[in-house]
Amino acid sequence: MIFSLILFTGCFSSNQPQLTSSATILLKTPQMKFYDKGFIFKYKEYTQVQIFNAGTAILDMKIYDDKICRSTFKCQDLKTFNKENLSSTYADNFLKELFERNEKEVSFKDKENGVFIKIIRD
Repeated sequence: MIFSLILFTGCFSSNQPQLTSSATILLKTPQMKFYDKGFIFKYKEYTQVQIFNAGTAILDMKIYDDKICRSTFKCQDLKTFNKENLSSTYADNFLKELFERNEKEVSFKDKENGVFIKIIRD
C-alpha cells in the first residue's frame, strides 16, 4: 500500500512543472503572429509556451530537445520547424534556449528574416 502511494505520487509529481512564469509574449515571424499574455512552463522533458487571447489558448507549443509540437500541427523536428517558421540558419535549440532564459526581458530581432521575439516576464 505504501509502495503504491509512493509510486503514484512519484509519477504524478513528474508531470508538475519545475518552473512556471507568466509573461507577455510577442512571437512574430512571416508564418506566425502572436502577441498576448501567456505562460512558460519548464518541465524536465520539455518547455511549454501558451499564449492566450480572451481566455482562449491561441498558441500551445511544447519544445523538446529534438522536436516542437503545436496543437495546430503534428510534431516537427527542430530543423524543419526553424526552416518553416524562423530561419534555417538558426541553431536547432534556438527557440528552446530563448524561452528558457531566466531574464525578466528577452528580446530577439532578425530584420533579414522578419523574426521578432520578445518575452517580458511578470
